[in-house]
Amino acid sequence: MRIREGEVTGPDESRLLADYFAYRAEAFPQRGAYVVTGPKPADYAPGHGVFLVVEDDEGTAVGCAGLRMLDTASEDGPRAEVKHVWLSPAARGRGWARDLMAELERRAVGLGAVELVLDTHHTLDGAARLYAREGFREIAAYNDNPNATRWYGKRIGPAQ
Repeated sequence: MRIREGEVTGPDESRLLADYFAYRAEAFPQRGAYVVTGPKPADYAPGHGVFLVVEDDEGTAVGCAGLRMLDTASEDGPRAEVKHVWLSPAARGRGWARDLMAELERRAVGLGAVELVLDTHHTLDGAARLYAREGFREIAAYNDNPNATRWYGKRIGPAQ
């Protein structure tokens, strides 16, 4: 397995995001209520964020996640938001999600963030377990994402 930088508009990335959005829409409790909001390439441009792709041992893209700096800071300093964390079902259970989250955190520190935040839906039990294992704690809502029912944060750097 390896994690590489990607482009949100690239062919592998587009396929992974389509799979992610289809899965989320299918699993969403209210049929037809899931709102697809694709990533904006500028949010993941150097200095603003990064979009990562997980490749299996054969070089096939099997997962992705984005990291973007937010315009709003916490009281301690800049925040980065984790977006679109996805591993195809066949790639799960190997610890790759933990590796992906660790790489996102490393990249966020490199961008100057002192806090990582993310949002999710309460029906995504596996995601909630992953975030808890990675040190995320529930926080107040920091956005108005219509798909989210839970918001998480994690301190990752020194106070400004």
